[in-house]
Amino acid sequence: MDSVLSRLRLEIQNIFRTESGNQAKVSFMTAYRFTEAKINMPQTEKPYLYLVLDGTLRLYTPSGIMDYMPGQYSISKIDTPLYGTILSLSEQNDFLAIALELTSHEVIAAVLDLDNTLAERIVKEAIPEQEMSLADDAVIESVYRLLVTMQKPLASDYIRRNIMREVIYYVLCGSCGKQFLQAITNIQNVDEIYEANSWIKENFRSSFTVESLAEQQNMSVSLFHQKFKSAVGMGPLQCQKRLRLTEARRLMLDDGRNVTEASLEVGYESVSQFIRDYKKMFGTAPKEDISHFKEPLKK
Repeated sequence: MDSVLSRLRLEIQNIFRTESGNQAKVSFMTAYRFTEAKINMPQTEKPYLYLVLDGTLRLYTPSGIMDYMPGQYSISKIDTPLYGTILSLSEQNDFLAIALELTSHEVIAAVLDLDNTLAERIVKEAIPEQEMSLADDAVIESVYRLLVTMQKPLASDYIRRNIMREVIYYVLCGSCGKQFLQAITNIQNVDEIYEANSWIKENFRSSFTVESLAEQQNMSVSLFHQKFKSAVGMGPLQCQKRLRLTEARRLMLDDGRNVTEASLEVGYESVSQFIRDYKKMFGTAPKEDISHFKEPLKK
């Protein structure tokens, strides 16, 4: 895996020798090179695979804080964070990653073509850890082959689709397989809900009503709430609360804000209510939680 990762890293470095800016488009892939600590994540309504090539990344998601080392990847869902924090740069003082868009049609087609016993094993987490590790390595190999192939003169959408099926297959068999398979069942709702969810991401600090969001989408409140919950896994107001708490956590951990400053900045009017919600979501009070994550950095 290390040799493939090194070759993939070299391909991205070569791309940025001729490209300016932080990103470069290659077919359905986007290469990224950052040198600053805070980075923006891809903004697309389609699911995507985000593979870290060099440097380490921390993502603040509603599910918790997730750290990614070179060779590790995440699979986006509709509640993917807008940005991440680079914990360490490469020896070249940069952070390299590549994102691969996964179209709903190709993902669903691949899932429907799976052997029934394999789909069942994925859902029941019955695939041995060693096999999942091999599948994760195969994801990197397939992404590398796709990147190289799509830059050749004979590149075609036919070839891209076939390699993409390999990528999707290996992702399903890998460490993110169960999460990915469960998310696929909600893909059909994403297009209708994406606009509302994006609005919440941009305006989570402000108050809003579910009625106003439903009106924006020309839906009844009950239908909108049902579709939103089906796609995102929670209601709009719960989504807002999670975004507020996740951002407050980042502000305290990365920017050194205290509890009061963070709670007010994300839209809370009551610090005590913020602490209650924070403890309910993360399992511990803000001060203790942040101390837990900062302690290893002092050693």
